[in-house]
Amino acid sequence: MRIGVLTGGGDCPGLNAVIRAVVRKGVTNYGHEFVGFRDGWKGPLEGLSRPLGIAEVRGILPRGGTILGSSRTNPFKIENGVERIKENLATQGVDALIAIGGEDTLGVATKLHELGVNVVGVPKTIDNDLGATDYTFGFDTAVNIAMEAIDRLHTTAESHHRTLVVEVMGRHAGWIALHAGLAGGANVILLPERQFDVHQVAGYVEKRFQHQYAPIVVVAEGAHPLEGQMVLHNQELDAFGHVRLGGIGQWLAEQLEAKTGKEARTVVLGHIQRGGTPTAFDRVLATRLGLQAIDAAHEGDWGKMVAMQSTDIVRVPLAEATRELKTVPLERYAEAEVFFGS
Repeated sequence: MRIGVLTGGGDCPGLNAVIRAVVRKGVTNYGHEFVGFRDGWKGPLEGLSRPLGIAEVRGILPRGGTILGSSRTNPFKIENGVERIKENLATQGVDALIAIGGEDTLGVATKLHELGVNVVGVPKTIDNDLGATDYTFGFDTAVNIAMEAIDRLHTTAESHHRTLVVEVMGRHAGWIALHAGLAGGANVILLPERQFDVHQVAGYVEKRFQHQYAPIVVVAEGAHPLEGQMVLHNQELDAFGHVRLGGIGQWLAEQLEAKTGKEARTVVLGHIQRGGTPTAFDRVLATRLGLQAIDAAHEGDWGKMVAMQSTDIVRVPLAEATRELKTVPLERYAEAEVFFGS
């Protein structure tokens, strides 16, 4: 077969490891030919492609980002988008697609499969919020980056006796905040799954100062207080209808400084969490998912996503994987609350 490969949505460490595994096994074991579509769904939509053979994937295992590029293009929001994709696949002699992405990218893959396109999905997101898989690659790297930042912030916070608010990524799911906050010894962790009382947070901060330690507050970008809605930079929407989040950290720092009388500063980690070389865990997970994805394509098991369940890599229906987001259970959050303010 001639198989197209694309990476869509936000980039994350480990994408290149998937591409490498797909191509290496696909060429060596099965004799398939590959074409790389550029910039997510924009590639097959506009016929933007590049060669993708063993020579092109050498040396990319430790590289962050994606050699194919990415975008948040939604072909279902573009006139005749599906027809254009089918035409371009036919023109380039592409029999099937391996789509590597998160909720939005795989949501498009699900719809295309239902419309007759041969698709296999690979789950990717630093947010770890895709259903049907225990972990997504990129998450471990993002958590470790955030944890290291928190470790460094403890010393400067102590030196100046100030509150430091660390804003991490997480639109609807607070997995990064939860894991990085626990690993980094944060004194308060705020998630999108549960609205917070800013007065209670201020109480935790004051209690921490009473112990002669400076507090670190970790807040996911999608967290919001009881008193209002999400804090936004603006109301602009992307192609999938998502608003641009950001600003909750600065708002919270201002509130805490006013309520406690102690200086508070904000650190927004932002895209630092997406960048750089993947951890060993993410390299191995991404490689295993890539190997299983090409197996599924070779067998013609279309409409499936490869997933990690326990320590096994399994196949699940794309529709199941994208049906609902995997959010942090409240019992997991309760584990973290033990450490708040102490």
